[in-house]
Amino acid sequence: MPELPEVETTRAGVEPHVAGQRVRTVIVRQPQLRWPVSDALARDLPGQTIHAVRRRAKYLLFAADTGHVCLHLGMSGRLRVVPADTPVETHDHVDIVLENDTLLRFNDARRFGSLFWLTGDPHEFSLLSRLGPEPLSDAFDGAWLRARSAGRRTAVKAFIMDAAVVVGVGNIYACEALHMAGIHPRRTAGRIGRARYERLAEAIKQVLAEAIAVGGTTLRDYIGVDGDTGYFQLSLAAYGREGQPCPRGCGPIRREVIGQRSTFFCPVCQT
Repeated sequence: MPELPEVETTRAGVEPHVAGQRVRTVIVRQPQLRWPVSDALARDLPGQTIHAVRRRAKYLLFAADTGHVCLHLGMSGRLRVVPADTPVETHDHVDIVLENDTLLRFNDARRFGSLFWLTGDPHEFSLLSRLGPEPLSDAFDGAWLRARSAGRRTAVKAFIMDAAVVVGVGNIYACEALHMAGIHPRRTAGRIGRARYERLAEAIKQVLAEAIAVGGTTLRDYIGVDGDTGYFQLSLAAYGREGQPCPRGCGPIRREVIGQRSTFFCPVCQT
């Protein structure tokens, strides 16, 4: 599933091509994705100008004159900007056709993505209103993690993957941040002190920033908006490295299942 760095890479790749462009028409070939595509999308968006593309967690928000297109890539969704006469391929479910004879095309083989047309404040939309802070913002730090962890008995890995605590820390980046911070993924969230949470918050910021800089992590389905792949997987210290030496020279990386997700860590330097 595309995570925050992949979604941010998509946002940065798409925005220069669509910002300031007027929408000619919207073509919905498959109205049933994870949720039904909003009927109002094809009715209300044509004739409006897309002013900006923003990201909230793993959702993209296309700001138009009277509302926002809210898009989630799901597990295998892809956005491409292509010429308007580009032949339609399998799983090309929605086209937003622009007046400059290009179009924004949403392809989703598994149909776990979603498209909504929102009026009013998009942050009050039910899927966005209860989300935690952005991990790269000033609102997210060790003090926030410590306060939210009080009394929590869950494993710290599951804790930082909770979108109500902080958004965008998926499985890969949780493993990498915990390794960087030297914290065992099974450690009880409520028993970690402020200093260690400060290190963890900084590790989360660093891991995500580095992943964004190289276009994310390509595993299975994800490909960027330009058709290229992300390269952060070349820098992974823990994730997917079961049995390989820890980069710190401690010993082999171990894999365990935590919260039904494969978790990779060093049992020596992560305590």
